[in-house]
Amino acid sequence: MDIIAYGMDRSGGERIMTEADYYNIPDERRVELIDGHIYDMASPGVIHQTVLGELFYLISDYIRKKGGRCRVMPDLDTKLDTDEDTIVRPDISVICDPEKLTDRRCEGSPDWIIEIVSPGNARNDYLRKLELYQRVGVREYWIVDPMKKSVIVYVFQGEDLEMTPYCFDDKITPDIYKDLNIDFSLIDGKLDATLSGDHV
Repeated sequence: MDIIAYGMDRSGGERIMTEADYYNIPDERRVELIDGHIYDMASPGVIHQTVLGELFYLISDYIRKKGGRCRVMPDLDTKLDTDEDTIVRPDISVICDPEKLTDRRCEGSPDWIIEIVSPGNARNDYLRKLELYQRVGVREYWIVDPMKKSVIVYVFQGEDLEMTPYCFDDKITPDIYKDLNIDFSLIDGKLDATLSGDHV
């Protein structure tokens, strides 16, 4: 194992990691680079992937039917600003400026990010990424927590933020799409069916 690629210098001390270090880490290790520090990502399980799949379908279907130009991307490398010490992989990103998309990743802040909380990485979603996404100009950030059956919606306006909590009984309308209503009770039903082994 190359100890430099994992955030240690030759003397065993911590050092700031860069984009080059990030891309030297083997693909099988799922990580993000936030402010020069590498954070391991939890491997997505069935609950996580079920919620992701439902949200991805609902949002992409809405945009397609509206003829919108925004793109919905799951688990895409995203370099949020010009710094070389932050690359994240949001569960779902909605990107409305096509010039931000390259063959490899998103270059710049998505308009809307959804993170689905997995056991073991909640601190990143609730704290580190909240501060990060507000700082770099993301317009809207949702934290979906299947274990708590909760959704926290943040709308950022510069240094100000509006926070609204919801549960899986609610219909939620994103700030950037005023006529899209996401019914989380239906997503909860899909979760129950998946976990009980009932399939269509």
